[in-house]
Amino acid sequence: MGSNQTCVTLFLLLILSRNLAQTDANIVDQTCKQTPHYHLCLKFLNSDPRSSTADVTGLALILVDLLKNETTKSVQFVKQLRGKRPDLEKPLKSCDSDYDAILTADVPEAIQALELGNPRFAEDGMNDVDIEATSCENEFGIEKSPLFDSNKLLTDISHVDSSIIRQLL
Repeated sequence: MGSNQTCVTLFLLLILSRNLAQTDANIVDQTCKQTPHYHLCLKFLNSDPRSSTADVTGLALILVDLLKNETTKSVQFVKQLRGKRPDLEKPLKSCDSDYDAILTADVPEAIQALELGNPRFAEDGMNDVDIEATSCENEFGIEKSPLFDSNKLLTDISHVDSSIIRQLL
């Protein structure tokens, strides 16, 4: 191959790789535009390097992983609160149950459904997360529980992911 052909080939590869990178960024942007929390969606997905090469199913799985991690943090926070706030034992016990349902039922259901190409069940799992987080919050019977920020984050992630999953239907 002559030097001119090599230069042309390298130039074409450069253009192709640049276009692919722009397409990946466009997938995240276009996907997030179809969610109720565009800026949160971008924040969630852009913070994970896997999103740069993911398709829509991959983006949904990234958010399921984020949801799992945040729920695990919430479980740890409940454990901390139990030691400090025995007066909140009843609502904290209920939240433990809610978070357990997210980790043992909703997250695995969503992962399996996405991997098997059944987005309807994945969407159901994400909608259940919203119900569980809201249930936990309501157990306290006050305007803002000590778990308010955690529950709000879980609800926001579930809303974003549910709308991404709906794009697969």
